[in-house]
Amino acid sequence: MGSDAMRSKEYYTLKDLSFDFKEYEGTFSFCLWVYFMNSTSFPSVILHQVHDDISESAPFLVISDNNRINVFPVLYLHEGAPATCMSSWTEVPHATVDFEFPLEKWVHIGCEVCPNYIRLHINGEVVGEKSMSSLLNKESNSNNLKGITLANVCGDRNIVQGYVHNFEGFHTVSSIKDHHLKDPPLKLSIDESSVSEVEEESDGVWGIVGGKASCRRNFSLDVVLSDAFGQPVHNDNEQVFASLVYADTGAPVENTTDDEAPLLSSYDGIEFSSCERPSKFLLGRASFKLRISQLSSKCDNRLFLIRFCVPKLGNYPFLQTHTHPIRCISRSRNSKLSTLVWKKSTHALQRLNLSQSSAIDDASLECMNSSHEEKTNPLMKRYRVGLDKISVSVMAVPTLKQSGVACNSHVSTANQVENGFPVSLDDRSLNYEEADDSPSESSESTGERNSPPNNMENRGYPISDMTIFKYCLAGLAERSHMLKEIAISASDEDISMLAYHVSHYSGCSHHRNQILISKRLIEDGTNLWMAMSPNKNHVPWERAVYEIEEKFMKIASCGSRSFSHQDFEILRRIAGCEEYLTQENFEKLWCWLYPVACVLSRDWVNPIWNSMSPKWIEGFITKEEAEASLQGPGGFHEPGTFILRFPTSRSWPHPDAGSLTVTYVGSDYKLRHRLLSMDHIYGSDRITNVKPLQDMLLAEPELTRLGRVIRRY
Repeated sequence: MGSDAMRSKEYYTLKDLSFDFKEYEGTFSFCLWVYFMNSTSFPSVILHQVHDDISESAPFLVISDNNRINVFPVLYLHEGAPATCMSSWTEVPHATVDFEFPLEKWVHIGCEVCPNYIRLHINGEVVGEKSMSSLLNKESNSNNLKGITLANVCGDRNIVQGYVHNFEGFHTVSSIKDHHLKDPPLKLSIDESSVSEVEEESDGVWGIVGGKASCRRNFSLDVVLSDAFGQPVHNDNEQVFASLVYADTGAPVENTTDDEAPLLSSYDGIEFSSCERPSKFLLGRASFKLRISQLSSKCDNRLFLIRFCVPKLGNYPFLQTHTHPIRCISRSRNSKLSTLVWKKSTHALQRLNLSQSSAIDDASLECMNSSHEEKTNPLMKRYRVGLDKISVSVMAVPTLKQSGVACNSHVSTANQVENGFPVSLDDRSLNYEEADDSPSESSESTGERNSPPNNMENRGYPISDMTIFKYCLAGLAERSHMLKEIAISASDEDISMLAYHVSHYSGCSHHRNQILISKRLIEDGTNLWMAMSPNKNHVPWERAVYEIEEKFMKIASCGSRSFSHQDFEILRRIAGCEEYLTQENFEKLWCWLYPVACVLSRDWVNPIWNSMSPKWIEGFITKEEAEASLQGPGGFHEPGTFILRFPTSRSWPHPDAGSLTVTYVGSDYKLRHRLLSMDHIYGSDRITNVKPLQDMLLAEPELTRLGRVIRRY
């Protein structure tokens, strides 16, 4: 079988791949992990078969232009093997399978070659097989099986850009499925659900406020090191470095005119150059809290990227990742724009008597310490990725139902914390606000209007002010860790007070819901996992998902509607698992699913979830599926066509976890996404004549008719 390098578990470029089968007896097999770069185009010959007595090679493994994988017969072994220098292989018998070969993703390929058949494996499963006629019994070929080499020998012709890992060849038919599970390759990626304090513009570019120290703002995200199966790799000794580069060339962004590093890492309120302070992995995850000092306007209005890499693991594209393109703007520039919109929004709020949610920038301590700035600064808003805000002041009477009492009881507690609800909403409509809109005066004082319950005003509070402020400044991963620790010993009253103080001091009431449900979320999740896996081991997905579904239906009070096959697939993708569900997979899924169940348990939304005709919410869908469903063969649907969905990138304790989003076709035939704010959609004994949510949606001029979801699988 060749040298040790031919059985390497390291990473190699595809052009260096070679399997040498010397004096084989008509049977061999091989397997490898392959990663194609985004620049790869098909059709492409991945492996050629090379023989010592033939000057030119013949194809063996080919990916056609329609993404069909083809394995061709072997010269001297099978009848009908392809001749060299063939321009077309369509008439050559071969094993083939339809497989949409992904780019920039690891795929495991295996192949078994015998005199009577060729068998193809993809990701450990047999996907194609072709019977062959053997030439071994013919005297003319008895001495020709001297050996064969399988290699990528394209040279400069139609070169395929890619990498391989853990490739092995065998002179016998080996268990390829077992090799598929051994030593999978690694990949670095950004956890999109962890991105916080970032605003995504209509063109997909991230808008981030940067510049001078007094203006720039923190934003946070997590980088994950995982294997090809999506499981985090617990390599806590490795460090991740972040750098700011130009989106068009990849060249590093220059220092500012003050010779300050363009990208800064924030640790305990102190700024460091990101190159000097890498972040360490913890259970396969590295958290970053960053600021940008260089403005796009100072760099010919060019866009930036933040590139993350792990130098010790190698300079490979799959061990690097980068953010969306970034446009870094100054606060003064944003303030001028926001002030105009803020005045317009104030008029709309006064006319409709609706409240708009807002938030103080977590990183702006000077804003926190100045109540005057909280009331006058139009920049006091919370940025998020890809979702604009719709404030809906719907107030329905909470109903405590079986297991759903957990969610609704937190809502009831929250109502005790809040004062000043409007008396009637029967003729009100939804208030659509763009993500660039700044909050009105009434919305900015939302947190300040809320006063603690009377029976708690004079009692001692066990959670320290330091903990409260640390939570306000923390990223999502740190907030999750803090809530898990607090929930162990804190009472429901303590949790309610923490929710009040965080929303009060941060100036953002959005955090309240996630804190209020944290104790029961953790308890119910722990109990469910222990019931599914008493030994704390992984469990088969096919079994676990039905137990999760049963618990979800109890919490959401939706006994008449179960998950569809498509729902199961979305949940699997959120969990990041394949055949087996680990505890980490379950926690990731539960942090997304539990807030959704809590929202569905409320009276104002429960009927539209259970409604099957019309089907207001067609299960769990992604943003991409919603957008595709609003595009027909001839273009977009009519303006006003909309679809309701739960964002798959918002998980507890993200302030928008569990929120409903409206994806619709605008009057300009552009797709838009608006978030239904959940902060003030709570029960009130004083309000009984509230319009159903579906009526409020259809009352909006931007929304005229409900669209249908078109599944792609």
